[in-house]
Order: sequence, then C-alpha cells, then structure tokens
Amino acid sequence: MRPLIDIAIAIVIAAGIGLSTAWLAVERGNIFGLVRIGDWTASPEAGSPGADPYAVARLARTGELPLGAGEGLAFTVSVDADGDPLAGNCTYHIDGQTPAARLWTLTAYDQDGRLMANAAQRQGFHSREILRRTDGSFDIVVSPDVQPGNWLPIAGAERFKLVLRLYDTPLTTGTPADSTMPDVRREQCR
Repeated sequence: MRPLIDIAIAIVIAAGIGLSTAWLAVERGNIFGLVRIGDWTASPEAGSPGADPYAVARLARTGELPLGAGEGLAFTVSVDADGDPLAGNCTYHIDGQTPAARLWTLTAYDQDGRLMANAAQRQGFHSREILRRTDGSFDIVVSPDVQPGNWLPIAGAERFKLVLRLYDTPLTTGTPADSTMPDVRREQCR
C-alpha cells in the first residue's frame, strides 16, 4: 500500500509543477524567438504557423490577433529608458524615429492588454497624422495631463505598455540589428 501512496504523491507533485510552469510561461507572454531593439521587444513568429506553443496559448487566452509575417511586426515596451515600469501617473516622451515601414501605429494599453479609456477619446497615433521635426523625427508625449503637440492620453492605469506596430516593414525579412527605435524617457510623475 505504501508504494501506491508514494506514486500518487509523486504524480500530484509532478502535475502541480507542470501545470504551474505552463501557466507561468503563458502568463509571461512570448519567451522564444523574441527580437529586441533597445527596450522594445517583438515576436516575429507569433502570427505564423511556426509560433511556439506558449505563444499560441497566450494568444488564445487573450484573444489578440497578431500581425502575420507578411503584414508587419508589433514591438512592445513596458519600461522607460531607465528600466522603470511605465506608470499611469507619469509623463513620458517617445522621442526619435522608427525603423522603415509603410505605416506605423503607436497605442497605449493597460496591464491587461485593454485600450485605456480617456476623456480625449484617443488611444493611439499613426504615422500619417503625427507632427514631425524637419529631420523626420518626432516627439510624442504620453501623459495623463493635457499636453501640446503630439499628446497620447493615458488614464486610470497603474501600469501600462506601449505597442508600436510597423506595417509592411523590411524588419520582417531582415535583421533589426542596425535599426533604431524611439526612446521612452520619463519626464515627471504626479
């Protein structure tokens, strides 16, 4: 009888460890095949048949529709240039240029991946409506307070993330090593 109890305990422990590590891998998001440019990360395989099983499980859980390999690439950032998490009570400057793309969008999401409701009814920018400097660079202010120029309002989130989607970009077929992404600098917090 004792060997059967030992086997049952071993099975329960193994199942608990297996299920908890699988849950952790799905909860943390894409962990294989990530492309990193500065603080921005992307998973080029997420929308392809070659996606790892954890990415597929995360997409099934969240209901996200990733960009296909021929459509573009979505980069995410959840920390500023100093490595601190993006906080909803702070003002940030997204400054610089994006890699080559026919069109890009920048959108703010809360921790759960939902668009943030705000009084201005603006959840993002796209490359054709942005005010640019003469050298083609831009400065987008992400803040809970009204700002002049390119202002992306955030509200009601303790933490948030920014998603920069590059449509029809050569990064889907090339190497991003020599590409640059805009910097995310914190200015002040309430």
